Amino acid sequence: MKSRAEKVGRSRDHLKILPGCFVVVGDTVEEARAKRAKLDSLVHYSNAIGSLSIALGHDASKFDPDGPLPDIPESNASKSGQQRAIDLAKRENLTVRQLAQRLGGHSGVAMVGTPATIAEEMEEWLRTEGSDGFTIQFPYLPGGLGDFVDRVVPELQRRGIFRREYQGKTLRDNLELPRPKNRFF
Repeated sequence: MKSRAEKVGRSRDHLKILPGCFVVVGDTVEEARAKRAKLDSLVHYSNAIGSLSIALGHDASKFDPDGPLPDIPESNASKSGQQRAIDLAKRENLTVRQLAQRLGGHSGVAMVGTPATIAEEMEEWLRTEGSDGFTIQFPYLPGGLGDFVDRVVPELQRRGIFRREYQGKTLRDNLELPRPKNRFF
């Protein structure tokens, strides 16, 4: 069966998946997790509780903010979104407040650890074709950018998965993507 790209005359190889990836770097995994917890704690609870309520499909404003997430009744909300929130709370032993703040901040793909553990996780995504690369999101500037460039990039280069020089002049060139014909000319 042809993919949507193939139906319009483009190869699957010409589609690149570059998920946004929130990166928090520390000297140890524990330090990186503490940085992430500090960032999450800066999310105002009264705003964050709305994000949690949406994820759970249930009004979470009545929950004890400093207690564990209670059992969530069935709803018509997204089952996968609800389960991700419940699993996160259990896996990381988060209080309702901590879970709300996490979901009210960055709740997408996050890599939190040392330069080596982050590079290892990125390498796994690339090796298993989970992505073709990443759009890096920094927790703060300029420090978060510096942490990534000065500490993670050299580790990625050591592993041979981050280039040292760029051959092309454009992103399209460097991703080795052909320029499609202009259908209007």
